[in-house]
Amino acid sequence: MHQRSYEFWVKTASVVTMIMVSLMIGAKCWAWLASGSASMLGSLTDSLMDITASAMSFMVLFYALRPADDDHRFGHGKAEALAGLGQAAFIAGSGCLLAFHGIERLFNPVVLNHSMLGVWVSLFAIACTLVVVYVQTKVIRHTESIAIKADSVHYKGDLILNAAVLIAILLAQSGMLYADPIFAIGVAGYLLYNSWDIARQSADHLMDKELPEEEKASIIAIANSHNDVFGVHDVRTRQGGKIKFIQMHLELEDQLPLIRAHYVADEVVAMIQQEFNCEMDILIHQDPMSLSQTNAQLSESQN
Repeated sequence: MHQRSYEFWVKTASVVTMIMVSLMIGAKCWAWLASGSASMLGSLTDSLMDITASAMSFMVLFYALRPADDDHRFGHGKAEALAGLGQAAFIAGSGCLLAFHGIERLFNPVVLNHSMLGVWVSLFAIACTLVVVYVQTKVIRHTESIAIKADSVHYKGDLILNAAVLIAILLAQSGMLYADPIFAIGVAGYLLYNSWDIARQSADHLMDKELPEEEKASIIAIANSHNDVFGVHDVRTRQGGKIKFIQMHLELEDQLPLIRAHYVADEVVAMIQQEFNCEMDILIHQDPMSLSQTNAQLSESQN
């Protein structure tokens, strides 16, 4: 995809998300001040987290897309993981505060005022979230952006969250005062779970966790499918931002000319990139087959 086209779609997703979430924040703040609903406060808190996370995500995305330079030879992809850890800490703190507020309301329940306002605001928030998810789905189809995919998953979860707030207000309106703080505590649990999930994924990127086993198996199978490759070993993989990094040793015929060995490695790289259709940095070392077998036998004898 052309760089300008990519930037257009990413900026479109950013602008639409910011506008829709800003509208939701204004409406939820009004509804919370008017009704005093703890679950509405939880929904407002989540929307504040949303706009913060989305803003950070898109700012970091533009930085992470910068090409490699003399100081960052592997690119800037890990910036996304660093931002993720900051977001996780921020969201976890907000979840804890909301949980304490919900527990306090369990012991001191409050009759909600203007509960129908909360109902309409929740319906409005669901409509805005549907717009965000629809636009992000279109952008993902054009860009395959990992950052936008993560943001889209989060907003799909928000659809459930806003529906839960709607149910809590309706139950409280019918006399079940404890429904509001219980749902608020549930929202807090949702925030804490998401913060843990974001932190775990960010740590995996920072610690250079291997790609999923099915992807590694596919990479090895593709390399072995080349007619001049007799085996593959020492496969190492990781992901930094949008780039997948792969290292491997190819076992080639002893008498294969150096120029042919070079072309074989290039052909294997092209085969892997065609299969995965994403940005990859692949480093291949060519080993004589007899030397690879000797090293394997020595390794077995030592074990």
